[in-house]
Amino acid sequence: MTTIYPLPTIEIMPLSQVKESRPTALVTGHRSWNAVSSLLELPIVVQAEPRRSDQAFMDNLAASLPQEVEVVYGVGGGLVADIAKYIAWARQLPVIIVPTALSVDGFFTGLAAVRQDGAVHYVTTGPANKVLIDWDVIRNAPKHVRGAAVLELLTIVTGILDWRYAAERNKTTPDSQFVTWAAGLAAGIAQQAFKIAAGVGQGNVDALTNLLDLVCMEVQLNNQLGHNRAQEGSEQFFAYAFESHNGGLALPYADVVGPGLLIAAALHGQDIAPLRATLMSAGVRLGQLRPDDIIDTIRILPEYVKKHDFPYSILNELDLTSERVQELIATTGLDVSGGRPL
Repeated sequence: MTTIYPLPTIEIMPLSQVKESRPTALVTGHRSWNAVSSLLELPIVVQAEPRRSDQAFMDNLAASLPQEVEVVYGVGGGLVADIAKYIAWARQLPVIIVPTALSVDGFFTGLAAVRQDGAVHYVTTGPANKVLIDWDVIRNAPKHVRGAAVLELLTIVTGILDWRYAAERNKTTPDSQFVTWAAGLAAGIAQQAFKIAAGVGQGNVDALTNLLDLVCMEVQLNNQLGHNRAQEGSEQFFAYAFESHNGGLALPYADVVGPGLLIAAALHGQDIAPLRATLMSAGVRLGQLRPDDIIDTIRILPEYVKKHDFPYSILNELDLTSERVQELIATTGLDVSGGRPL
């Protein structure tokens, strides 16, 4: 059986108008909850503020949920959204996501990113029952996360390149064969991201609304295809390897995937200047990773992707000399990021 998931119901409204009477399990972060707790009244039975999303931890959270809980709320960013969806799926409860920034597309997907054995794997949970958007909350989020989901649109650039690269070498699976029309639609979504990035970085609600629309289009395209190859590629694998090599997820998603996008584009011989300028105009930070850590991660990438059997990409055929690694970070500008953040 093939299941094509829909988007969750999205309601755009002030959080002060939310009326929740069901006993609630709240998954959130300290800063996120501080930002909205005066607006969002919930009958909280249990509250968790997790900083990790490994399989055993998430299973333990789900198993420990009090029996009286009738709904799960995830308030914050991508990590809490993944965990809230996972817990609700495991306990067969409804889940409502309240983003405090438009930082990832995971608010709208039917997947939860789970860490296991040094890599990220997706568990199909189905989409949230509802996503609540309060533009006053979103536009007042810190600039580096407020519209960081623009990165999810720009990774289409390298996602398509890796997808086509695999297809040309007969390395796609029967379920992920290259689809020209889908690649064209995805590329059109990415083109719009370049146009709205500056407005997103300025916190313009019209630009943020466009970002929401584009992210929803990207997610639904992935839903129709049944995979993420049009939108995810070697830039994500860099982020997973960086996280594994450096002891866990200590930085926001965009802080790691942004540099990964520049590295992946450079590997494909692309002009990275427009990508870098667009990311920076949207507020995405590119100077949060130490150059030495970037170099170490690049060096392990070919073996890492093979070990974890990630979808075939340009990383599978890399022959990385020390000179090539140095050239990569010089081309991307990431060699100066530690001392002079971009």
